[in-house]
Amino acid sequence: MRVTKKIKEEQLAILEETYRGAKPELVFSNAFELLIAVILSAQCTDKRVNVTTARLFQKAATPEAILEMGLAQLEEEIRDCGLFRNKAKNILAACRILCEKYGGQVPDSFADLESLPGVGRKTANVVMSVAFHHPAIAVDTHVFRISNRLKLAVGTTPLEVEKELQRVIPREKWSDAHHWLIWHGRKICKARKPLCGTCPLADVCPSVMAE
Repeated sequence: MRVTKKIKEEQLAILEETYRGAKPELVFSNAFELLIAVILSAQCTDKRVNVTTARLFQKAATPEAILEMGLAQLEEEIRDCGLFRNKAKNILAACRILCEKYGGQVPDSFADLESLPGVGRKTANVVMSVAFHHPAIAVDTHVFRISNRLKLAVGTTPLEVEKELQRVIPREKWSDAHHWLIWHGRKICKARKPLCGTCPLADVCPSVMAE
């Protein structure tokens, strides 16, 4: 199947209709809590992160409080998220910078966010989009996989896919489309066994597999 501009528009229309109103699964109440949750979500499910942050934020929900907690206790609090030693080290370093440079507040600048320890392009895009409502497309494993399978945006790196998605999706829909693609990846277009037989995109997908 040759994926034309018209087919890409159909794909996006179906995704929007199917996942309209989709929101992040992470539980948070402000930009700082979202930042910490997204850092913890690396190679970890959102459900597990929510269990961890519910416990962590009862004890420390500000950069100052996490710094006061210290490395050993923070490691213990986030141990069940995986890669906890590296995450704890990055979170403490990020909290120190937030306190020293930004008055304890999360900056609403992509460059400033990406400069924080443990914050890559994907995390910065999530915070910019979800916390500060700036148009952004964060490319996680789901977005990367679905974009390539649909040939909506083909690329060998997350950055390539992000740039192509920005080109084919109207700017005002960037943030919403990010959630559509994530939820499609979680519910139907799974990594190992995509549910092509029940997929609403089957007629416009070049990668559809017989079941």
